[in-house]
Amino acid sequence: MSTKTILLAEDDPRDVELALIALEGNNLAKKVVVAKNGVIALDYLYHRGEFANRPAGHPVVVLLDLKMPKVGGLDVLRRVKADPDLKHIPIVVLTSSREEQDIVETYHLGVNAYVVKPVAFDKFLEVVKQLSLFWVLTNEVPNQ
Repeated sequence: MSTKTILLAEDDPRDVELALIALEGNNLAKKVVVAKNGVIALDYLYHRGEFANRPAGHPVVVLLDLKMPKVGGLDVLRRVKADPDLKHIPIVVLTSSREEQDIVETYHLGVNAYVVKPVAFDKFLEVVKQLSLFWVLTNEVPNQ
């Protein structure tokens, strides 16, 4: 994969800002695409709408919030993991939910990791940095 794009599916502007600080500040991704709802995330993955002409290839990882407008994170996860062309994309749920039901359901659907967002600014930055280090620099993905 030539460009290591991260898809950040998050509707909270504060969490987007913090994640971008962590990702771009550590030069862990050449490109971060922000999807403010599940529809935009799916449009990106399926090359639809404003992303119809985006370069080929998939993100190296999707950081996915569960509670998003229009199409929620569980529905995005369900659709991606059911699609033979997309199911190999690593998806990390990055959410404020500690609900056991959410954890169980996301793993049942095929999530690669489930991370609860820390409340403290510095801890949030560190979590995003560590996730990125693993998924962008360490993890190997198949050629697309």
